[in-house]
Amino acid sequence: MKLVRILAFAILSAAASSSFAAEPVKWNDWGDDLFARASAEQRFVILDLEAVWCHWCHVMENTTYADPEVGELLASKYLPVRVDQDANPDLSSRYGDWGWPATIVFAPDGSEIAKIRGYIEPARMQALLKAVIDDPSPGPSVGDAFEIKPSASVFLTRQQRAELVKNYDESYEDKLGGWGDSQKYIDADGMDYALSRAAAGDVVAAKRARQTLDAALALIDPVWGGVFQYSESGSWTHPHFEKIMSFQAQYLRQYSQAYALWKEAKYLAAAREIERYMATFLLSPDGAFQVSQDADLDHDTDGHKFYVLGDAGRRKLGMPRIDRNLYARENGWAISGLVAFYDVTNDPLILATAERAAKWVNDNRAFPAGGFRHGEKDRGGPFLGDTLSMGQAYLDLYAATGNRDWLAAAGRAGDFIAATFRDDAGGFWTSKTSEAKVGVFTKPAKLTDDQVAVVRFMNLLSRYFGSDAYREQAAHAMRYLAGASVELARPLPGVLLADEELATEPTHMTIVGHKDDPRAQALHAFARAYPAGYKRLEWLDLREGKLPNPDVEYPDLGEPAAFACSNRICSFPSFSAEELQATVKQMAKQKPARASLD
Repeated sequence: MKLVRILAFAILSAAASSSFAAEPVKWNDWGDDLFARASAEQRFVILDLEAVWCHWCHVMENTTYADPEVGELLASKYLPVRVDQDANPDLSSRYGDWGWPATIVFAPDGSEIAKIRGYIEPARMQALLKAVIDDPSPGPSVGDAFEIKPSASVFLTRQQRAELVKNYDESYEDKLGGWGDSQKYIDADGMDYALSRAAAGDVVAAKRARQTLDAALALIDPVWGGVFQYSESGSWTHPHFEKIMSFQAQYLRQYSQAYALWKEAKYLAAAREIERYMATFLLSPDGAFQVSQDADLDHDTDGHKFYVLGDAGRRKLGMPRIDRNLYARENGWAISGLVAFYDVTNDPLILATAERAAKWVNDNRAFPAGGFRHGEKDRGGPFLGDTLSMGQAYLDLYAATGNRDWLAAAGRAGDFIAATFRDDAGGFWTSKTSEAKVGVFTKPAKLTDDQVAVVRFMNLLSRYFGSDAYREQAAHAMRYLAGASVELARPLPGVLLADEELATEPTHMTIVGHKDDPRAQALHAFARAYPAGYKRLEWLDLREGKLPNPDVEYPDLGEPAAFACSNRICSFPSFSAEELQATVKQMAKQKPARASLD
């Protein structure tokens, strides 16, 4: 009987359990010899891809993998492998769409048999394991792989853009806010695209962004600060209590940008609560940021019982586990979030925290060639995400400080990405090293989100350096995305953002004046806080020589001044924040000119 039929029957009734205690599951490591061993022993490989902060991962460990019959079936015909997805970006990128826990069953030759999303109760797991033994043909969850053919054009066609905008708009939930399904959280690219449209004057986008940001305030922990991962049951008020750096950094950045755009105190307060949590709970003594905090205190006290308590009640019971690993990727995200917060607060302590984290990563995770390791000891790698997030963090620090050392470091990160991860056939690989050499792993993974990030990062590098080489890397990733958008029938706001930024010039502001002059500092502080997500901000202190991309010649007027450029037109000098604000607003009224198609 086929796998899907056996699973359907098994969900209705549980098989009788043994009266004896099960032996603990003997977990194996993911390694180069895994599938060779599976072939030699004629065993299937079952991958439990979990996260240390994940509530349902803990439930599955305590129920499903503690079930005696599950244990017997695993021992008889399987090589069980448990992997922390945070520590293994190659596997988490390949199977991220399946959520955590993700359960993947492989044949000994590395081909996929089944992919299961989320918690699997014991009866269903028993049925799955039996069904694979009886009939190891791929189930419906595997599906047919398709090959992405890069587009001949650098940009999306008008038809592609219209279809992607339509899918994005239709994915919005008008009643509750947010993009996506019944789990409520702020989709990162969805919000970035909404904020971009809102800053350009789109009233509908502004309404949706604000509705979602307002609703998501319910996900901020009122006691310790920080944001919970998501809310379930089609509501914003039933949170799952994981606190993960990706969400902390994203929400910190986006609430800061929302405050810059609308000057509403609630958005600044939200950003402040998230930064408070990061500094109090996730900042290591070394100055780098740790990964996450668990949803539950322990097996008996889950997040629903724990997080309803006040500070004293929580601390009396103990502290949910913090994953104290220090990863380059997570620190890059944290730095970018902190810089966005600094931009709207002008708080030097926030900037100092961001710079200290960047220095720690540079000292402890950097390769001489410019890229980054993920953790202290990587299995596989290097991984594209680490160098991307740190490269973007360096660009953000450059815009926030005018310190050219940060721009040089960002350039080295871009060079490393081009040399290490580019596939000349199209796009960029997620990992330099394949997870295995058989089955589905013979084709390296390429994550759509990574391609979006490559376009946006390389494009900004090309603007700051005036480099055609960086622009070509951005175009290479964009051709892949243009081809992928034909195959992927889902909202892809990140692709729209990447296309728009590559095709238009950023808001460009340059401060001309000595960096120790308070008048120049005031102009720079205004420019930092100006609400434009796609922005090129530079500080020309003539004592340091020309800017890396001297595409505009700025005069020395004998006093600090600011210039705004857009659509290849530059303004008269502004000598105060008020003048600069008026100038930028006036230039923003011009519709950005798109570059033509290839």
